Amino acid sequence: MSTSAAFLRAIALTECAPEHADRAFSAQPQPVPWPKAYGGDTVAQSAAAAIRTVDGDRLLHSVHSTFLRGVDIAEPVRYEVELLRDGRGFSTRHVRGHQHGRLAFLATASFHVPEEFPAHGPEMPEVPDPETLPSSAEALAGYAGADVDYWSHDRSFDMRHVPGPVYVRVEGERVPHQAVWVRAFQALDDDPVTHQLAIAYVCDYTILEPVLRVLGLPWRDEGLVTASLDHAMWFHAPARADEWLLYAHESAGISDGRGLGLGRFFDRTGRLIATVAQEGMIRPGRAL
Repeated sequence: MSTSAAFLRAIALTECAPEHADRAFSAQPQPVPWPKAYGGDTVAQSAAAAIRTVDGDRLLHSVHSTFLRGVDIAEPVRYEVELLRDGRGFSTRHVRGHQHGRLAFLATASFHVPEEFPAHGPEMPEVPDPETLPSSAEALAGYAGADVDYWSHDRSFDMRHVPGPVYVRVEGERVPHQAVWVRAFQALDDDPVTHQLAIAYVCDYTILEPVLRVLGLPWRDEGLVTASLDHAMWFHAPARADEWLLYAHESAGISDGRGLGLGRFFDRTGRLIATVAQEGMIRPGRAL
């Protein structure tokens, strides 16, 4: 059964005694079919920890992250939050994720008191409606394995690719861009923070896929190893993550075994919701 339970468990933080900073929270990475945790766990958990330390008059508008070590899915991560600044219009937090006595993750989060101001953003690409596209489970029908079960049901979000997914093979053209309709599998609560964290959580699943697509590397390619290196995200407008959002992304460059992905979230009216940039390590198991 497809549910959003993994995401909801991931953002269920428990406050604990800080060891290195002003506040601290623990959170549990969610199961995946490989040894190290999904990067969206740490991005969303660190953002949730930072949000817990600011006044309710200001909203998270950006988070900049660095992945230092792979996170063990069997052990909780302790997020230490340093309260760097609280001004009239902005607040800044520094978050450090610790596991097994070592620093695994760093993030800087910035918050802003909302202001009335004109909005502008790029146009949303024209793509087929999500209702006309196969779900991941439908695209993977006939395949078996723990990875297939994970991609189909266990990632908390329904994802529908244009021009096609890159799970087992690269479907569609080997172009450096794609779009994915995303929506939580189940209805979420009405707290805007939950939906903002959901968008932060889901953004890491596919941001490097245009890099894989242009290289002709599906996720199941034998010997392929990828890892998130650093990540940045800016929030422009609120949106519900249990309604369809279009996540349009592209490969912004590939060199030295690293690929840079750029992405934008739009709601169905075409409004820009968030912008993402992430660099990742790409180590293919075969000569390219």
